[in-house]
Amino acid sequence: MQGFSVGRVVMVAVLVALLIVSGVWAVTVWNASGDVAMGKHGWIALILGTLFSLVIGCGLMALMFFSSRMGYDDAADPLRDKDESPRSE
Repeated sequence: MQGFSVGRVVMVAVLVALLIVSGVWAVTVWNASGDVAMGKHGWIALILGTLFSLVIGCGLMALMFFSSRMGYDDAADPLRDKDESPRSE
């Protein structure tokens, strides 16, 4: 418990509470809309939206890793030593 401050414990408690509240809300909404029938166009929209979101998310993550590996995320200053860590002032 040496690395846990009061602020960190409070932050984790608030995040866990938000997770529980959102889970309860999701189950409530899911159960409340159980009688609603979704048509063919609804399923098509759901599938296309899910696939589009996955493609965009995976593409952006791939670009992020590619950019990091190729050195595009390095500092723009060519005179800075690569082993030098940024100064905190």
